[in-house]
Amino acid sequence: MKFIHIADVHLGAVPDSAMPWGEQRAREIWSSLEHIISVCNEEEVDLLLIAGDLFHRQPLVRELKEADYLFQKLTTARAVIMAGNHDYISARSNYQGFSWNGRVSMYYKNTMEVIDFPEINTQVYGFSYLQRDILEPLYDEVRPQQNEEIHILLAHGGDEKDIPINRKKLQESGFDYIALGHIHKPEIISNRIAYAGSLEPLDKNEVGERGYIFGEIVTTKEGLKKTDIRFVPSSFREYKKITLMADPSTTNGALRDQAQEAMKDHGEQNIYLFEIQGVREEGIHFNKEAVKAMGNVLEVVDKSVPDYDFDAIYRENTDNMIGLFIQKIRENAGQDEVAKKALYYGLEALLGARDQ
Repeated sequence: MKFIHIADVHLGAVPDSAMPWGEQRAREIWSSLEHIISVCNEEEVDLLLIAGDLFHRQPLVRELKEADYLFQKLTTARAVIMAGNHDYISARSNYQGFSWNGRVSMYYKNTMEVIDFPEINTQVYGFSYLQRDILEPLYDEVRPQQNEEIHILLAHGGDEKDIPINRKKLQESGFDYIALGHIHKPEIISNRIAYAGSLEPLDKNEVGERGYIFGEIVTTKEGLKKTDIRFVPSSFREYKKITLMADPSTTNGALRDQAQEAMKDHGEQNIYLFEIQGVREEGIHFNKEAVKAMGNVLEVVDKSVPDYDFDAIYRENTDNMIGLFIQKIRENAGQDEVAKKALYYGLEALLGARDQ
């Protein structure tokens, strides 16, 4: 039995909404789901497991219809959906009463249910959120039925507000696979348990690859279930955090060239968070806005420090606050990295105040 496990699709979200690429990112989330449907068909998978937060919020009827249209394109797979903490099934939710096509099964209760797929000898366990927060560890005592079928648990949670999860208890629960959602960073906990992560990265904190879990469960001659899974990157873009290194010879033009080269190397379609490190020439200030104007650059943070001659500055300021500051930092903290940073940043502030 082959499956694809996705979670935290967040249809309707607009990542980086204030940026020029915001609306395009919103469309890409829908395109990413459509791509998953295509992969399901190409790989002839049996199940598409969606572990919560298919939508970013309570879905509109037209959004449900659009998603249903995509699921109609499944040729071999059946989709199994649970609502998560973002798209929970409230009393007024449009999930209520919506008629999915025959390829889709969904949980509508907040108590454990089993959806049976006898044609693939598989049972999928799960329930949906009917409210935003669930504080109880509801998966700790869940166990599959004692029969010969393949047992899969669809689960959403993992923090203190959204169904705390005891990983050790999950490991011992006896399921052949546990498809987790809610945590947006993909993580394979074991060959039987994984967070798929968000299908597309949704904000600057979601650095790195995003995609889906591809898995297969086979029954051995001895009647044992063997599960193999792998993470497959598939997102249209990634957030990339890149360090730009400065030295006293680095000009604004050189810094822009360094950023442009990094974007070519790592993919110009990606979204960049640049951090400037190193030591710059005293008196120079890097033009962060010029770097941001180069393309998909979300953030530029300058953590470089001026190339100060501390001994010379101290000699010139022994009788004022600047000299006293240098002396106290050196006396109390030595010359470790923390002390050096305090010396750089404090001195920069004091010299800036003096020159105003």
